[in-house]
Amino acid sequence: MRNWLVLLCPCVLGAALHLWLRLRSPPPARASGAGPADQLALFPQWKSRHYDVVVGVLSARNNHELRNVIRNTWLKHLIQHPSLSQRVLVKFIIGAHGCAVPVEDREDPYSCRLLNITNPVLNQEIEAFSLSEDTSSGISEDRVVSVSFRVLYPIVITSLGVFYDANDVGFQRNITVKLYQAEQEEALFVARFSPPSCGVQVNKLWYKPVEQFILPESFEGTIVWESQDLQGLVSRNLHKVTVNDGGGVLRVITAGEGALPHEFMEGVEGVAGGFIYIIQEGDALLQNLHSRPRRLLDHRSNLHREDALLREESSVYDDIVFVDVVDTYRNVPAKLLNFYRWTVETTSFDLLLKTDDDCYIDLEAVFNRIAHKHLDGPNFWWGNFRLNWAVDRTGKWQELEYPSPAYPAFACGSGYVISRDIVHWLAGNAGRLKTYQGEDVSMGIWMAAIGPTRYQDGLWLCEKTCEPGMLSSPQYSPQELTQLWQLKERCGDPCQCEAAAGGL
Repeated sequence: MRNWLVLLCPCVLGAALHLWLRLRSPPPARASGAGPADQLALFPQWKSRHYDVVVGVLSARNNHELRNVIRNTWLKHLIQHPSLSQRVLVKFIIGAHGCAVPVEDREDPYSCRLLNITNPVLNQEIEAFSLSEDTSSGISEDRVVSVSFRVLYPIVITSLGVFYDANDVGFQRNITVKLYQAEQEEALFVARFSPPSCGVQVNKLWYKPVEQFILPESFEGTIVWESQDLQGLVSRNLHKVTVNDGGGVLRVITAGEGALPHEFMEGVEGVAGGFIYIIQEGDALLQNLHSRPRRLLDHRSNLHREDALLREESSVYDDIVFVDVVDTYRNVPAKLLNFYRWTVETTSFDLLLKTDDDCYIDLEAVFNRIAHKHLDGPNFWWGNFRLNWAVDRTGKWQELEYPSPAYPAFACGSGYVISRDIVHWLAGNAGRLKTYQGEDVSMGIWMAAIGPTRYQDGLWLCEKTCEPGMLSSPQYSPQELTQLWQLKERCGDPCQCEAAAGGL
């Protein structure tokens, strides 16, 4: 028996030493966008220590100055605090990959989609839609037809047109064609076709000139054809017409691509005519295309330098979680979900606080309020909630995936707190949750599925302002954040000191 004990002792000691070394190893500060099956391999199932609150700060790759201001203000105060320093873990959330497309060559500054214009048709009029020679014409049952499009480079529409019925001699119809800008109720311009005033026939369409406006880049519009007669229109679905995008200066938006038609669209989706347009600023476009290869090389060099700076920053401060997404505004919801996965797989915690790198945060006030309000139960969400917030169909907050005209309740982005079980639910379902245009509205849609208890608190400010006792306030520059914190340290309340100093 003693001999067996002698043999087993080295094995037991070795296993204990291996476990001790593993527990002392730092958690990996990198989350991956891989599927649920890969999560166990990516995130080891151990917890480094327990925290009352994990703070996730969404940050863009190039926001070095904002991160350093946070490190020198509220985060420095937290680290030096005798009790809070052991209770809170703060991590900046950054996309591991920069967009490989320069900003000047993207369709919009919020995504990473290349503005793919090649061989633009310049100095001539372009027919947007046309029927092939062997396409027979016939009247459909649809009296109202509409199609949406997006302008990727400035154009001017010179004429609106309608298809004609091959069985008619001359033009025998009464049709109105209108062009709307997205989310506008009044048409930009209108063309009316009738037997006495039918316009000019070109190929298989009748055209009438309209007042000319420059439609700028990112303009989104809808053309609506409406028959004033009892009979339907001569129309085709989008798959049976030829779209001439002028070399890539416009794109037709279809419901089949997952983009919702705008609320004011009428009738069925399709084409009952067309429009003629010309490309504006052709010389500038050619110059831009000519300089693109050089710009792309410079951008790649900048990305390599940015990667090196981020690696150095991460090694010095050890407070960054790199998530496996391309770091653009449209990908922020995916960044958040990946951070939730990282948190669950690497950390033991009670609550999670999400904020942004341009926000003022008072963590001591947050902890005092948690204790005072007993905000530590399961299935709760504490923040300042927007209710019945209208869905935008254009601009930075463009939403083409969520069908309702209003979002479910969501917390504004300066900060909110959720309980551990909610974070676990989000992490466990990260591979199945659909991401929408922003992380705040995405969070509201996700939470609508589980119905957490919401604690409304106006001290999580939604706008850039200062109020006594505020927990957070958004949209500050590095200099403004520094000044706010200096005033708080000097007087205990940045708002009172702000008034004495004459304001930011």
